[in-house]
Amino acid sequence: MLEHLTVVTHPLVQHKLTLMRDKDASTNSFRRLLREISQLLAYEITREMEMTTRRIQTPLCEMDAPVIDGKKLALISILRAGNGLLDGVLELIPAARVGFVGLYRDEATLQPVQYYYKVPAGLEDRLVIALDPMLATGNSSAAAVDLLKKSGARNIRFMCLLAAPEGVARMKEAHPDVPIVTAAVDERLNEHGYIVPGLGDAGDRMFGTK
Repeated sequence: MLEHLTVVTHPLVQHKLTLMRDKDASTNSFRRLLREISQLLAYEITREMEMTTRRIQTPLCEMDAPVIDGKKLALISILRAGNGLLDGVLELIPAARVGFVGLYRDEATLQPVQYYYKVPAGLEDRLVIALDPMLATGNSSAAAVDLLKKSGARNIRFMCLLAAPEGVARMKEAHPDVPIVTAAVDERLNEHGYIVPGLGDAGDRMFGTK
């Protein structure tokens, strides 16, 4: 079982994150780096997937070879920025089922407002990985996990690029059974609910809408 919080300190992850933090990084570079770093994080978050064996024939002999057990996992993108992580993880696990949770943050209250929800069937039998680059206040992430649990999900993990201590604490309080995998836990949130030092608005930087 993964710990509640795993910070991936691999040199490639940290190097790519630094390039993404740079305010002068182009939209194209930011998008490419996000896709690359999502694959590196995916290696960690899928490390303990259940395995079984299958009898296969190699060019030399038969063998019992390891394969992933159970139903295909489900990747849940928390819109819109979650799609940046989704693209990379799908390249790594192309057979995964995909769902979407649409939440936006009310800038006055910093509380999440739902506007879209569509997820695969059979979540109770799948490993469900929720994807959102920024775990800031944790309110949207906790709300998304609430919705996934209502849909039957029991084995949920949360993958993000950056987290704030406040967001980690909020998620641990709301969903202590959901492990978090991230590339870094930054210092704090500012008065607008943005992660500091952070990298700005991940969605704006990824889609060029800043």
